[in-house]
Amino acid sequence: MSTFLTATPTPGPDDSFGGRAFAPRDDGTVVGVGIDVVEIDRLTSMLERTPALLDRLLTPSEHHLSAASRAARVAAKEAVGKALGAPGDFSWQDVTVERTHVRRPYLRLRGATLRAAEQQGVVHLHLSLSHDGDVATAIVVAERASSEAGGGVADELTTDGTEPAPEGTSSPAHGPAPEHQRSGSGRHRR
Repeated sequence: MSTFLTATPTPGPDDSFGGRAFAPRDDGTVVGVGIDVVEIDRLTSMLERTPALLDRLLTPSEHHLSAASRAARVAAKEAVGKALGAPGDFSWQDVTVERTHVRRPYLRLRGATLRAAEQQGVVHLHLSLSHDGDVATAIVVAERASSEAGGGVADELTTDGTEPAPEGTSSPAHGPAPEHQRSGSGRHRR
């Protein structure tokens, strides 16, 4: 029998399968899940036809990215909106994707989108980006602090994408991004 919090006590409905089952959380920790796909060539064509769309969809730091990376950023922004329940005053400019020092993507919010996340008690946004062929995808999981974990504020990233230094230390060296900020294990990480 597993002692893992979200595992079922038996291997699964079919004992011949074995392994360990991972049941979804039912404690309200997950606020929402958003997924979006963007056709890379279609987005590129739209940006060529309507250059002002580049400024509407992407922040200045995202303009220089490759076509596949721009499409993944647009998918991530859309996935954020879905994970937060499509806040009415969502702005494309309020969401950007940044990278930790080891190049793992994470989200930075501001403005109305940040307020919507805060109003829902979101403390973590898990992000996975991928592209294959002509399609870019993003998945976002918005999570509240779990009652068992007792918070999560200490797990937030600093402005440079590293963990905050432990209190009482003055060393500028920080460890890698926390596990909850790492993207999926797909081969097309952003």
